[in-house]
Amino acid sequence: MSFVVYDLALLGIFILLITIFLRRNKHRIKKEGLLLLYKAEWGIKLIHKVGNKYKKSLKILSYVSVVLGYILMIGMIYLAYNIIKIYLLRPDIVSQVKVPPIMPLIPYIDKFVTFLPPFYFTYWIIILAVIAISHEFAHGIFAAYNKVRIKKTGFGFFPFFLPVFLAAFVELDEKKMVKKPNFSQRAILAAGTFANIVTAIVFLIVLGIFFMLAFAPAGVSFDGYVTSVVPIASITMVNNVSVENPTIEDIKDYMTNASFNYIKAEGKNYVGVKGFSGDMKLVELYNSAPAINAGLNGAILSINEIKINSINKLSSELEKYNPGDAVKIKTKVKEEVQIKEITLAEHPSIEGKAWLGVGFSNREGGSIMNRIFAAISSFKKPNVYYESKIGEAGWFIYNLLWWLILISVSVALVNMLPMGIFDGGRFFYLTILALTGNEKLAKQSFSIVTKLFLLLLFAIMAFWAYVVIF
Repeated sequence: MSFVVYDLALLGIFILLITIFLRRNKHRIKKEGLLLLYKAEWGIKLIHKVGNKYKKSLKILSYVSVVLGYILMIGMIYLAYNIIKIYLLRPDIVSQVKVPPIMPLIPYIDKFVTFLPPFYFTYWIIILAVIAISHEFAHGIFAAYNKVRIKKTGFGFFPFFLPVFLAAFVELDEKKMVKKPNFSQRAILAAGTFANIVTAIVFLIVLGIFFMLAFAPAGVSFDGYVTSVVPIASITMVNNVSVENPTIEDIKDYMTNASFNYIKAEGKNYVGVKGFSGDMKLVELYNSAPAINAGLNGAILSINEIKINSINKLSSELEKYNPGDAVKIKTKVKEEVQIKEITLAEHPSIEGKAWLGVGFSNREGGSIMNRIFAAISSFKKPNVYYESKIGEAGWFIYNLLWWLILISVSVALVNMLPMGIFDGGRFFYLTILALTGNEKLAKQSFSIVTKLFLLLLFAIMAFWAYVVIF
């Protein structure tokens, strides 16, 4: 049975339990704005207990929290800069990805952003609970340590259509908060993001241990097929039609409505176009290799019934054969196992060496988010296909932990953006105030930075809409 069915069933059970809980505790629930707030007195007691018991540790962690706050703020500004640069200067990428720069985190977001793993309702509820509770209670604990009164704590529920748990809250006495030393206020504000990073680290360790116990390498996943970059002017034939000094438009015209594209350039045969250079003078072509000609895809599980579980094993196994030898390659495409008989060709650069023609990307570097993705999965060997020892449950738990780590880091970054609606906004204001001692200048800087980010956000959203629509 698909996990979607389980997910919807668990969602129904959760909503039923929350509805019963809200009805039984309606005397302790107050509506504020669009939310139903449930006050939890035990939360205040727990916060005070921790805040007063571990004073020495919290004193040290206050410095860690503030320093981490600055690191995250700088990281978020750099990330925002890169996002703005891509969306404003690379319309070619934006038109292909078609993902808005700001997109709400909703269940089944993977149906819209296909490179993401599944994101179920169950994940959404659990992750919101873990992140919101740890974030808000960290604010409260550091506030209690700094003798700031905590007015109330509890949980928020979204009452429309479905009574779903939305967030935890810890309400501080703002009048007493602003009277505290500048550093203490910054430590309290950065405490939430500090908790998010700690949460990410803890669950990254859990994910690593779980992965080692529950998964085993079972194949090799290749990223595509071998390509070559040649000058567009060197192309002499497209789909059996001779061409001379062709342009990109000429190539596209010849390739339109063709089920299979044959290209000849520099005396060599190619079978399709992967892309063009920015100056439109070079073209990346797929080599006419056995893998692409046979339509080989998915993860390679075995060659002639010899198991393949690493790139080195794939290379060493292929070295046993000669050009012209036929091999049976077993692959797995999603849940389907396929077996193809493929005749190996001769390597274009090494005489006498058998060649399959699958490609592996260089995964080093890339964008900040790509690096975060890579860091979360650092215990996985590149291009290795893994199978769960406990069936689908293994992937369900793995993806839950993966999302929990990613969202914890994302919340920490976004929350330190120097804008008024985030903790980073007041954190930025307090920083300018501490550096200059000028309250008027601090307020002006805070206002200018907030308006600047809002303007940039509006600009890239408008530009994204224009590129996608037109």
